[in-house]
Amino acid sequence: MVRVNILDFRGETLNKRFLAQKLPRAAETHADIERRVAELLDTVAGGGAAAVKDFTERFDGVRPETLRVPESALAEAAAELDPAVRAALEESIARSRKVAADQRPVDVRTELASGAFVTTRHLPVERVGLYVPGGLAVYPSTVIMNVVPAQTAGARSLAIASPPQNNGLPHPIVLATAHILGVDEVWAMGGAQAIGALAYGFDDGEELEPVDLITGPGNAYVAAAKSLVRSRVGIDAVAGPTEIIILADEQADPRFVAADLISQAEHDELAASVLVTDSVDLADAVQKELDVQVPEAMHTERIGTALAGRQSAIVLVDDLDAGITVVNGYAGEHVEVHTVDAEAVGARITNGGAVFLGDWAPVSLGDYCAGSNHVLPTMGTAAHGSGLGVHSFIKVSQVIDYDRQALSAVAEHIGVLADGEQLPAHGRAVDIRFEE
Repeated sequence: MVRVNILDFRGETLNKRFLAQKLPRAAETHADIERRVAELLDTVAGGGAAAVKDFTERFDGVRPETLRVPESALAEAAAELDPAVRAALEESIARSRKVAADQRPVDVRTELASGAFVTTRHLPVERVGLYVPGGLAVYPSTVIMNVVPAQTAGARSLAIASPPQNNGLPHPIVLATAHILGVDEVWAMGGAQAIGALAYGFDDGEELEPVDLITGPGNAYVAAAKSLVRSRVGIDAVAGPTEIIILADEQADPRFVAADLISQAEHDELAASVLVTDSVDLADAVQKELDVQVPEAMHTERIGTALAGRQSAIVLVDDLDAGITVVNGYAGEHVEVHTVDAEAVGARITNGGAVFLGDWAPVSLGDYCAGSNHVLPTMGTAAHGSGLGVHSFIKVSQVIDYDRQALSAVAEHIGVLADGEQLPAHGRAVDIRFEE
């Protein structure tokens, strides 16, 4: 029997301070880990491929002969792929490409006056490192979610890193997915050492060109490594454990709600599964469903630990408005809305990595085939951050094109502002252009 924590927020003033203190969260672990990861990264920076192999042997139990996966292994994995799995991957890719294509921003040329133009350009990041985790599951879907927006943005080169299995190569489905997507640079390395290798590169025996940006989810060690290298390269986010928050009223189907809480808890023992409801009857019904469904699941122990953890809870609120406040305060990675008029309620969810409306849009749909991206902000960062998308692989540059007359029209303003900031040379740089 799984006992999920009950948090009763009824009658409370649900301001930001209260929610920050009372909402269920996983314990922060990065501070302890960062010290060890910093030493590892220093070793990788100095030791190159040899150091990466040493750490791979230590942490993954295998020492690859070469870290770069041969292209023949990618092609072989694709050729041996189950046709049903290939069809599912291709459908997921097609839907992801369609959404990504609509995300690609266009350049804009703004005319401010005659002869005065500013062009805002959207340029792709040139080289991207894409991290695909291993561990408790296999993630070909993460290959898709990282590669498709990067390709759509126009990134010049892509390098995938994924932990090796016992044969010294990443999982064959990961390799096959990379091949289907046309990515031929795949590295058999995982964990913090992979993040270091992507950031620093190496050329001792094998050559890995450093990347400009690293994206993709991972465990606490990967997250700590990304945090530590972001002064050298860009990163998408420092991710915490995965999470779902469900807003449901009395008409919600407790079977669906329980199943979706379980599906997120299946990821790992720190996964967060939160239900927010104004119906005590629904809360009781969901608890009963968990008692039925959790023992039937493959990963019963892992799920049970996650659901009983401090990061998971059933939150009781006074009404739907209060529930929306709680959900926005939580700012979750995945938000599900199981209420009357889910579309109208969903429109009021302003802090959520991805919002799923109604009975027929579970998080599992977003994980694989919705067309949306499943690399999303966690630990409340959806309040200010975004999920992975084409924008993640775009940098914005502005081109300023003024002729003599256009500069002359604002020269006096520039001089006044420069003097006001006590930077007279700024004004002089303009004035000198108009001296005979």
